[in-house]
Amino acid sequence: MTDERRPTKRACVPALEEILHNPLPVLDRGFVRVVDYMGDDAAIVQAARVSYGRGTKQVQQDRGLIRYLLRRRHTSPFEMCEIKLHVKLPMFVARQWIRHRTANVNEYSARYSILDREFYLPDTRQLAVQSSTNRQGRGACLSDDQATEVQARMAAGSAYAYRDYLWLLNDDTGEAGESDPDRPGLARELARMVLPVSAYTQWYWKVDLHNLLRFLSLRADPHAQYEIRAYADVLMDLVRRWVPMTLEAFEDYCLGAVSFSRQGLAVLRRLLDGEAVTQETSGLTPREWRELTDSLGREF
Repeated sequence: MTDERRPTKRACVPALEEILHNPLPVLDRGFVRVVDYMGDDAAIVQAARVSYGRGTKQVQQDRGLIRYLLRRRHTSPFEMCEIKLHVKLPMFVARQWIRHRTANVNEYSARYSILDREFYLPDTRQLAVQSSTNRQGRGACLSDDQATEVQARMAAGSAYAYRDYLWLLNDDTGEAGESDPDRPGLARELARMVLPVSAYTQWYWKVDLHNLLRFLSLRADPHAQYEIRAYADVLMDLVRRWVPMTLEAFEDYCLGAVSFSRQGLAVLRRLLDGEAVTQETSGLTPREWRELTDSLGREF
């Protein structure tokens, strides 16, 4: 990182340059920081019109082409843009995030370095019971008294685990105090096992725009876990700064859109023809019928 200014012929996006290298806070201790990027909306258009030079079309025509490409799922022009991020995040969020295997990742190594005493502590408003209808989701929020006790237990558990971590390491820089020859001085790669997945980690994450949008289509969804959705919301703002025409099309055709199966489309055509259709006569399973009615926002 340097403050030195150099002339460049590469694409520069002023709105993204404003926050380049600045950590954008997420959750209680996390952040997202743009390290570098390549390309812009015009680069997508240029890649699609490979035989034309930049600037041969008007902005409105560029917008129309980007919308067409996204609508028709022509993905390769979006792969011409890339962004590199520095992300600090809880380990359990990282384990969800890493499932998106279409990026280049380099993570902080707890085999090489000692982890800081930093753990994610949920806000009491985010503490909820297990959902009765969704095996991987949350239900009703805890009462204030329950949430306060849960939060306190989480904080105490993390602190206790970190004390054990330093004791196993025989580390003299943290809460364990001075080095003690009677302590094991365990290898870092083994001592880290006592830490909870609420511990914070960091990584560099480099991804092309097409795969970043795929990430956002899943993690910016209301059904995604709150903690990873908090990161997705920050990434949405970054993409809006970086490629605003692309983000507009993405919100219209992906985030704000609904797709129908062949059977679902047949049901819609029957309804438009004035036919009374029920779940039993639709040919859809109860779950498919519920998803169809939910997506349309009405019962039939």
